[in-house]
Amino acid sequence: MKRTTLSHSLLNIILVFIESALTLLLRLDPALRKAAYPLAKKSTVVCLRLYLPHTEVYATFSYKGVLLDAALPSGRTEPDVIINAYSLQVLNVLTSHSETQLNKLQMRGDVVQVDLVKSFLLQLGLGSLVQSLLKKFKGSHKDTGADAEAREQKKNDYKIRIAEQQTQINTLTMKNRELETTVNELNSKHKTLLISTIVAVVIAIAAVIAWVMK
Repeated sequence: MKRTTLSHSLLNIILVFIESALTLLLRLDPALRKAAYPLAKKSTVVCLRLYLPHTEVYATFSYKGVLLDAALPSGRTEPDVIINAYSLQVLNVLTSHSETQLNKLQMRGDVVQVDLVKSFLLQLGLGSLVQSLLKKFKGSHKDTGADAEAREQKKNDYKIRIAEQQTQINTLTMKNRELETTVNELNSKHKTLLISTIVAVVIAIAAVIAWVMK
């Protein structure tokens, strides 16, 4: 009983590591994501029955990735595709990317689903991980150059904007000075007009008084 529990626990640990590796591969490899998409769209469940050692693993495809478990997912009465193979055969498929090795695996299920699983397995493997990491590494260097160019472009854009804003500020300053001059001139004219009006009124009053006194 203890041996069975230990084997189950060890299997779960191994599945966690494999699931993490699959998640990484799906993020790095667009071709693998493309192969997994139709399986995820149908929530395909694949049962992998391994011999030597005898183990059953269930892989559920979803938009979150490939979920691995030692038991059939709840709500499912049977898997969509069943793969019967020796552990060494599966290892050969993952390391060789060979369609010949893949065809040696016994697969049962809907023909379309089986073909989709085969397409996914052909994209999956250690070689795919290495190639994806190399592409990511090379892409990061390209991105670094692109980022530097983008930063330089942004810097130039900022300089142009600052120059435009400075020009606008200078224009507004000149207009403000012109408005101040105009206001001062209007105030001066207003004062002159007011004084002239007062003088005219005083003269008019004096003239009226002088006319009356005659």
